[in-house]
Amino acid sequence: MEKIRPTIGFIGAGVTGTALACQLWQQGYRIVAVNSRSLSSSDRLAARVKHCHVCSSAQEVADRAEAVFITTPDDVIADIAESLTWRTGQIVIHCSGVHSTDILEPAHKYGAYVCCLHPLQTFASIEEAIKNISGSTFALEGDSAVLDTGRDMAEAMNGNVISLKAGDKVLYHAAAVTLSNYLVTLMKTAADLWQSFGIPQEEAVKALLPLLKGTVNNIERVGIPGCLTGPIARGDVETIRKHVAALENAHPASLDAYRVLGLNTLSIALAKGHISLETAEEIRAILEKRDETEADQKVALFKQFGMDFATGFLDSSINKYQVQ
Repeated sequence: MEKIRPTIGFIGAGVTGTALACQLWQQGYRIVAVNSRSLSSSDRLAARVKHCHVCSSAQEVADRAEAVFITTPDDVIADIAESLTWRTGQIVIHCSGVHSTDILEPAHKYGAYVCCLHPLQTFASIEEAIKNISGSTFALEGDSAVLDTGRDMAEAMNGNVISLKAGDKVLYHAAAVTLSNYLVTLMKTAADLWQSFGIPQEEAVKALLPLLKGTVNNIERVGIPGCLTGPIARGDVETIRKHVAALENAHPASLDAYRVLGLNTLSIALAKGHISLETAEEIRAILEKRDETEADQKVALFKQFGMDFATGFLDSSINKYQVQ
């Protein structure tokens, strides 16, 4: 028996809302209403989706649709939920990565069901978002009665679905920011280093992209820790020492990031199994700028208590490490 799909409305017609509306419409959902602070944004979304009515107010969207996406900036989702009148059995969905469905509690009080459906994807523009959202992972959290509806929407967009509890959302979002946003920062940092020897940023990024793509391919095909390469994975102590010295001299602004990321990489290298505990501690001493006596003492502890202790000690040291 074919499932009955709810009619859908959107409050907020930015990049995420427009991408979701277009993809769901292409998969057979009826997008019946849209309202946005900007009339041009509403018109733009409606122009892409047949039979979508541009509403003069958010309340009109809530009145017309069985399922309402609130795809506004995160900071106003709760205000919108509070300001509108909802119906018993209606579905109210937000797409925030960091907020749980607790911010939709005002809709709950009217008897509506609430859900969060967050696309784990980066959206640089509307066109890129429409293209990239298909096949993405979607994080699902909310009322059990409507989780299947959210799952159906995600799967219609060829998405992979993960289920979260309300308390999981902040760390889930922090992980996404660490990977997606800070990867841009890492690329910028690497390109800045190339500018030190005369390569412009645009040319540096073009040259570095194949390396980045190769790393992503290795993560997918080989997995962690096996995909780790480079001087820490090889235990190349002198290379690490030279890197630190060169960064201190020519690009000190990048040194803190190099140290912290290197410290976090040590436990992966140990798990891969190609470096000894002694080598890992020697590298850690360089990255933490510690003297050789202290390093030798730690190596002795590693020898006495073994790999489990070593890995735990490294992890705890990384957590305690503060940039000077």
